[in-house]
Amino acid sequence: MIMRIYLSIILALTCLFNISLAAEVPGNKTAVGPETEEIEKKTVDRPIVVNGDTVEYSSDNKEVTAKGKVDITYKDVKLSCDQITVNTLTKDGLAEGHVRIDEERGSVEGSKMLYNFNTKQGTVYNATFRFNPYYGRTRKVLKISDLEYVGLNGYFTTCSFDRPHYRIKSKKINIFPDDKIQTYKNIFFLHNAPLAYLSKYSQSLKEPLMHVQVVPGHGKKEGYFLLSAWRYQFSDNFSGRIYADYRQKWGNAQGFGANYNTQIFGKGDLKFYYTQQRDSSLSEKDYPVRKFERYFIRDRHYWNIDDRTNFISEYYKIVDSRRAIYGTDNNILKDYFPREYEKDTQPLSYALLHHNFNYSSVDVLMQKRTNRWYTQEEKLPEIKYSLPSRQIGESWVYFQDDSSFISYNNKNAVPSDSWNDTSYNKLSTTNRFSLPSRVFIFAFTPFISEQWALNDKGIYGNTYETMFSTGTDLSTKFYRVFDVNTNLWNLNINGLRHIITPTASYSYNHGSTMPTSKLRFGGGGDTSSSSIALELSNKLQTRRTKVDKKSAATVVKGEDIANFKINSNYLLKPESGVKRGSNFSDVIFDLELRPYSWLSLDADSTYYRSDRSSPNYNKLSIFNYDIGFNFGVERTIGFGQRFNRKGSNEFTSSAEWRLTPKWKFKVYERYQLYDSAPYERKAGLREQEYTISRDLHCWLFEFTYNVRVGEGATVWFVFKLKAFPEMAINFDQSYNKPKAGSQSY
Repeated sequence: MIMRIYLSIILALTCLFNISLAAEVPGNKTAVGPETEEIEKKTVDRPIVVNGDTVEYSSDNKEVTAKGKVDITYKDVKLSCDQITVNTLTKDGLAEGHVRIDEERGSVEGSKMLYNFNTKQGTVYNATFRFNPYYGRTRKVLKISDLEYVGLNGYFTTCSFDRPHYRIKSKKINIFPDDKIQTYKNIFFLHNAPLAYLSKYSQSLKEPLMHVQVVPGHGKKEGYFLLSAWRYQFSDNFSGRIYADYRQKWGNAQGFGANYNTQIFGKGDLKFYYTQQRDSSLSEKDYPVRKFERYFIRDRHYWNIDDRTNFISEYYKIVDSRRAIYGTDNNILKDYFPREYEKDTQPLSYALLHHNFNYSSVDVLMQKRTNRWYTQEEKLPEIKYSLPSRQIGESWVYFQDDSSFISYNNKNAVPSDSWNDTSYNKLSTTNRFSLPSRVFIFAFTPFISEQWALNDKGIYGNTYETMFSTGTDLSTKFYRVFDVNTNLWNLNINGLRHIITPTASYSYNHGSTMPTSKLRFGGGGDTSSSSIALELSNKLQTRRTKVDKKSAATVVKGEDIANFKINSNYLLKPESGVKRGSNFSDVIFDLELRPYSWLSLDADSTYYRSDRSSPNYNKLSIFNYDIGFNFGVERTIGFGQRFNRKGSNEFTSSAEWRLTPKWKFKVYERYQLYDSAPYERKAGLREQEYTISRDLHCWLFEFTYNVRVGEGATVWFVFKLKAFPEMAINFDQSYNKPKAGSQSY
């Protein structure tokens, strides 16, 4: 029996030295002189370490040969095989038998490999590779550098099985770890069945987006539809999508999106979508015009000019003949891109330049209306200068300044007459002096502020007005530590700290020196007001011991387990409004509870006091809460309620539960207890959604059934690659992901 010999041979094989090192083998000893010792000291930081059952060195051939369970470590490269021969001069190695090379970015295996330890270049024959998330098998793999591998005549996939569920067979596979993969002359296989041919394929590993998306489905308005998008990438600085859609009742639509980076003038994204909509769902008698030109153009741009200056712009142009003929309920964004419409129903076009000085900043805004059927504000331009609160010399006084100039136009939507539009120019500045100080236990900050404004559109021409305000901010903190240590009900309490933070802010605002009767618009008015903003915060904190999953060390960490806030404004003898005499405004309550890591409660409510004539006066008018239970990864339950005394009252629930490693179940329900609005459904289940998911190893399959009152039932299927969860081929009409406690209409 051959005993395994552990030999570590430090070889002077770096790129700086071309020498041979004699190894100590039985019957052969070589003297080591001072010069050799010095070289060994210089190379000890980056050695080649060879471990094997037997390791031999030939001084004649300048080669090291290792056999039997060979492991070689050099820098960040680890190589294993059954046998290897390394030339100490050229650093070329020939490895054979169960060859595997591991690096930080991935690994390659094969039957034989030629490799140079100096250049880190080589060839692996009959190779299999893994560069997350891809697996593959090729006739050979060329290692060009640490950042590039090339596979010839093989396939790649995200399925780790020896017989993958799907694969893409390619003549050439270029792999750039952590960056992208590019392939040429591809055939897509599902099991052993060829389905499609692609001459070229490129997939970024930095973003989980697929190249081809197909969404079939059915909608009440558009009928059956087929939406498709092809993602292109001409270069690292220019990529996007091409859209080609078909809707049964509306016809064809097409467009494109482009993401660009100029490297010099910034980056942005451009989107264009166009349709000649033929709406066969409209009756010819009621709607004589049934063909509409509808399109929109959007361009968003960002330019970081230097460390202190940046430029942001957005251009939105919408043309919609259907809206012009049949009213404002028709909107191409609402019909074709509901997600974008929900985020912004009336998008603005603007250009903003921002510059930071040493202690202040300036903003120049140009905002022009580009869609005449929106009522929008134009600012051509608006210039703002801001100086944050700053200490004046060595004094205790701080100064703050906000100045602006605006050329303002309020454009009414067509067909309103242009004479109804509002326009004026205004120059204003606000100067604020404050004195941060401490009085006993209170943080005390009195301030005075003056604003003056010059407006060119008064009743009698130009107007000059000044407004004065003063006040103070007062706050403090009280806390007490309670020596409470208990694990009652598994609360894990290790001491309790109660923090009370009362805050009061008084402000007095003197009315404008210019009477309201002389102001046409754009003025502050001559009404004075004073109020006190009150807030009381209560917080409970404790220390909890936890075990760090990585280091297995016990960590003591402070946590908030309860936080309750109440705030309101006390109006001192207001001169306007429906109420007279001093009074409190609405009282707002906010509560957060975290008694356990798996349990959370968030609640807020409003006690209404703004209008005595309202039926909600002196009543709790709004109450919302969300309760969440988190029992582990993909095991959550949530409940919520949205209560409005003179509006709707809805209860929602959701659950996500991993039944087995392969199966997962999700459910969402929205139940309306009542709705006080006229002609609304008084009570009943408004929406329910059920989803069952199955892990198909490299794919995820989801089946969802959704029912909404008044909209009918929807069924859709979703297939996702686990390696790229955003890559989905689906039947989907759901634009909002339901959440416990949220309202969705």
